[in-house]
Amino acid sequence: MNLVIAQAPASPGVGNPLLNIGIFAAFVVVTLVVVFRASRNNRTAADYYAAGRSFTGPQNGVAIAGDYLSAASFLGIAGAIAVNGYDGFLYSIGFLVAWLVALLLVAELLRNTGKFTMGDVLSFRMRQRPVRAAAATSTLVVSFFYLLAQMAGAGALIALLLQIPNSNTFGQGVVIAIVGALMITYVMVGGMKGTTWVQIIKAALLLIGTAVITVWVLALFGFNLSALLGQAVDANPQVQTSPTAAPKELGERLLIPGLQYGATTTAKIDFLSLGLALVLGTAGLPHILMRFYTVPSSKEARRSVVWAIWLIGIFYLFSLVLGYGAAALVEGGAQRIATAPGGTNSAAPLLAYQLGGEFLLGIISAVAFATILAVVAGLTITASASYAHDVYANVIKKGQTSPDAEVRVARITAVVIGVIAIAAGILARNQNIAFLVALAFAVAASANLPTILYSLFWKRFNTTGALWSIYGGLASCVLLIVFSPAISGRPTSMIANVDFHLFPLSNPGLVSIPLSFILGVIGTYVGGRHPVEEGKFAEMEVRSLTGAGSEKAIVH
Repeated sequence: MNLVIAQAPASPGVGNPLLNIGIFAAFVVVTLVVVFRASRNNRTAADYYAAGRSFTGPQNGVAIAGDYLSAASFLGIAGAIAVNGYDGFLYSIGFLVAWLVALLLVAELLRNTGKFTMGDVLSFRMRQRPVRAAAATSTLVVSFFYLLAQMAGAGALIALLLQIPNSNTFGQGVVIAIVGALMITYVMVGGMKGTTWVQIIKAALLLIGTAVITVWVLALFGFNLSALLGQAVDANPQVQTSPTAAPKELGERLLIPGLQYGATTTAKIDFLSLGLALVLGTAGLPHILMRFYTVPSSKEARRSVVWAIWLIGIFYLFSLVLGYGAAALVEGGAQRIATAPGGTNSAAPLLAYQLGGEFLLGIISAVAFATILAVVAGLTITASASYAHDVYANVIKKGQTSPDAEVRVARITAVVIGVIAIAAGILARNQNIAFLVALAFAVAASANLPTILYSLFWKRFNTTGALWSIYGGLASCVLLIVFSPAISGRPTSMIANVDFHLFPLSNPGLVSIPLSFILGVIGTYVGGRHPVEEGKFAEMEVRSLTGAGSEKAIVH
């Protein structure tokens, strides 16, 4: 899927490592103070999981933007545009359009129906234990793939700043482990309230930082976007697709479709698969869905999404300038970006260094670091809450447990998830982050979205259909990823020099998402009619559409 550029010796790191570490340390200290102050109000499970439902719509909208604008958006998309031009910008379009699906289909309905997790919604009118177990399994897998991208981003960013070459697995591993330890601290201490404030701070810093760079880049070209694009073309006349291949003309191909996805029929189909996963994935992402429970009413949930769409849309317009600005201004162009420590993910930091030297690089890198910490904290609290609330409290303990015990299990789970994420992040550290996040979107759209939509809108849908849809979509998507070129068979695969790929597409969404919808229908008819489950549909419909009874239901 990813364009492979000749792996010349890694470019040296940029900036002053001591200055970079100092700026990072300052940000970590400030956010830890915020987290510890927020943690003083964590007295109940509702405080830990949903921040006591105390945030307003605008506050939650900024936090959603902070949660959603991950390392994939800031580092991955900028790098994809710098190296692949127009095709890289397709990530921005897909991520933004996906919010319309979330707004129109799920945001308010989930807020009215649920309590803390996606499992609350899916089990509302189904048999509790099997559906909650399935929902928790799906949440953990989706969170794992998303965490994989963020941890890889942490390794890529700090490898560039501390001048750790891509070949130094131990050095990058230590960096990823430090990020994982901070993530665990945020979640264990601050819960959702502390995590939300970190996301709000991070969103503000990210939008301000990218706005400054965007205006700076455009000012260099007289605020003429055409001049910027022309410079990007002139600065990148050719690219090598492998160390032994002859250089291939690039130039104006940066501005037209097909550079990344137009070479073969398989590549074009892969693009359709990617687009489907991006557009449908957001409405199935557990850590985004969980944010709707932090507001006091459905009206505030709607306001949250409106604010998030505006902020996210503005940022993705900035990403176009960041990507082409890096291609035009970074000395050495796409070739330098691809071979720097961190690979294509280094485009935005290299652009900052080119514009403002060490100080701007340190500031922008701290913003990127904040981006990663905020997103991984949100993912970790979502995954740990799902296990503690759905599996431990409602499946293992059958609802007979105290809120304190539930929160304690959530904190232990956060540690386990953090350790797993660290190990996986080391494995995937040189992958493009936007590409890795697209895999998480495919898993979310395959395992979660069909079941959510059927539960909300189809009266006959039953427990069997839910289980078939969740497990079928999840298993098919993960298996196709394992046997895809993303894992093996290409120089840019996660496992190099090995080839066991059987499925030709790097993103499996085109197969696994329709399959999950189909399995939900088949399972429903195989399971037969259940009058009790169908009877609960009317209650769920009224509550999801009007909010009647939801306020009482969410009191813990």
